[in-house]
Amino acid sequence: MNLHGRVLAVSGTDPNGIVGAGTRLYLSQLGDRVAGRYSGGRIRRGCLVGRLAGVGLRFRYLQREESGEIHGGDSHCELEQLDDGRFRLIEHFSWTTREGSGINVFEEVCPAI
Repeated sequence: MNLHGRVLAVSGTDPNGIVGAGTRLYLSQLGDRVAGRYSGGRIRRGCLVGRLAGVGLRFRYLQREESGEIHGGDSHCELEQLDDGRFRLIEHFSWTTREGSGINVFEEVCPAI
C-alpha cells in the first residue's frame, strides 16, 4: 500500500474531533514510515508521523488550532481501497492533551498518479 502523494478530505467527523469539511490531509511515505501535514477548517497547521503495517496505520499528531491552542494525540487507522481506486482512512483517535476520543473518516480527493 502506497500513501505517498495522496490528498484526503474529511467525510465524517466525531463530535470530539476538530477536523472538518475544510480540512485537507497531505501524506508522504518512505518504506513503512508515513508523515502528513494537514490544515483547514479549525486547524491552522497539523502534522502527523507514524508507521504503516499492512492495512493499518498508527501515528501521533500535533496541531495548532485557530484558537491558538496546541493539542495532540494518538491514532490508529484502518485503510480501505474504494471501488474507484481512492483510499478511505478510518481514524480512531485519542487526545493526550485534552479529554476525549472518537472516530474521523477521510477519503482521498482524487487517486495519486
